[in-house]
Amino acid sequence: MRYSIVYSSNTGNTRRLAEEIEKQLPAGELVYCGALDAAALQAEVLFVGFWTDKGSCDEKVAELLKQADGKTVYLFGTAGFGQSQQYFDQILARVRENLPAGAVYGGGFMCQGRMPQAVRSRYEAMQAKDPENARYKMLIENFDAALAHPNADDLEAAAAWAKSCLA
Repeated sequence: MRYSIVYSSNTGNTRRLAEEIEKQLPAGELVYCGALDAAALQAEVLFVGFWTDKGSCDEKVAELLKQADGKTVYLFGTAGFGQSQQYFDQILARVRENLPAGAVYGGGFMCQGRMPQAVRSRYEAMQAKDPENARYKMLIENFDAALAHPNADDLEAAAAWAKSCLA
């Protein structure tokens, strides 16, 4: 089955997942692998990667997904927060809403990813205004934990997931 791997990556996290997925799938059936491009739509199966933007995918990914009529779509993504599969499932559900009725959703994979330094700076500014606020401390701790992601375990899990999609 001919497939494409297409992604949007703000900090390189989702690109790393896409590269790992590409290594695991049959090269002879790959139509396109790279940043968002309509060329990906030439395949019957799409692996679409995204970074989380306000609890969903960015606008460019949403637009590509809306063009996936008649395709089987697998979603993969990264999010700055990563301690909850339930949170990941909510993001995948919101992203899935962009698929047309004629697309088949095959499943999704998500893991934590590092965030831009500007995010930590924003958290630090909030904490400076309210040093006793436990939420701000938690946000900074999560930011620091996310710096190590996607890690080797995340990449291995993404590879295993992708292989299972085409099995």
